[in-house]
Amino acid sequence: MQIELREITIRELANGYEDNAENGVFGYGGKLDIRPPYQREFIYKEKQRDAVINTVTQNFPLNVMYWAKHEDGTFEVIDGQQRTISICQYINGDFAFDMRYFHNLQVDEQEQILNYCLMVYVCSGTDSEKLQWFKTINIAGEKLTEQELRNAVYSGSWVSDAKRYFSKNGCAASQIANDYINGSAIRQDFLETAISWISDGNIESHMANHQNDASAAPLWQFFQSVIIWIETSFKPNKERKKIMKGVDWGTLYKKFKGRIFDVAEIDKEVRKLILDDDVTKKTGIYPYILTRKENYLSIRAFSEAQKLAAYEQQLGVCPICHKHFGITEMEADHITPWHAGGRTIAENCQMLCRECNRRKSGK
Repeated sequence: MQIELREITIRELANGYEDNAENGVFGYGGKLDIRPPYQREFIYKEKQRDAVINTVTQNFPLNVMYWAKHEDGTFEVIDGQQRTISICQYINGDFAFDMRYFHNLQVDEQEQILNYCLMVYVCSGTDSEKLQWFKTINIAGEKLTEQELRNAVYSGSWVSDAKRYFSKNGCAASQIANDYINGSAIRQDFLETAISWISDGNIESHMANHQNDASAAPLWQFFQSVIIWIETSFKPNKERKKIMKGVDWGTLYKKFKGRIFDVAEIDKEVRKLILDDDVTKKTGIYPYILTRKENYLSIRAFSEAQKLAAYEQQLGVCPICHKHFGITEMEADHITPWHAGGRTIAENCQMLCRECNRRKSGK
């Protein structure tokens, strides 16, 4: 990997500046991709934007920026997007600072701004090297998310097309799946979730394999299939959807999509589990119903007082192997299992040695 520190004047940066809804935002003679199409739409507020221009006019240093260099000799902004846009918009006459537009300045004032030098680190190398570097430098300002970093590393026709479906406010994905996915489309949470679902969590590998594909339609079609399966299989109402958000639905879809479910029975069990105080993780209810794995529910643990009381009552003896142990060598267990109706109360608590508890749990 090669990292080079360059001095770029504002004159060079703003040369050929273009902000087009379809093509994206470009500068540096058309060679710098400042904001790819459908990337997050966050922009500086007026106070932040003016602070950038004030720094430049005072000839104070701005924080260093970071660009990635592509194989074709073009660049993409990794860190410093909002500073770059603020500068280019001011030079372009899109807003006034201190009640004066750029074209209202005296020639010497304009020249001072245009000759101002920005410090830019330019990184080139393999995808994995650039991704690691981007993670390292992503430490200040409006931090990039993991998926935004991946988008930069694996930029290409596939990512650009995928962003149409997943990465804009009001995008198609948010319209059909907002009840089921945490986060925000413009911060790439929907795109990250979709790729994780289709790739079994191997997001970077999937993006690398499809980087130059012309279309991301297969990803969008898979995503739609998952959402349709959720809604047709469980027919959730507004209240149920509250505990369905953030579930790993893609994995569940792949495993259970061929099954037919009794919606009424599932709804009855969901209601029971919602009212169960021992179930501390309500978002795990649907995964539990499908898999019967209690770890999804985070069943309420016995308190330290309940554990101590059970230990003292047993005189430190494990009721299964009948050997004596210190309390730190034992674990609390439901005498009547939770799934069989056993509650997390003192009368249903026993202390087992670790080995016996593992055997019992494994049955």
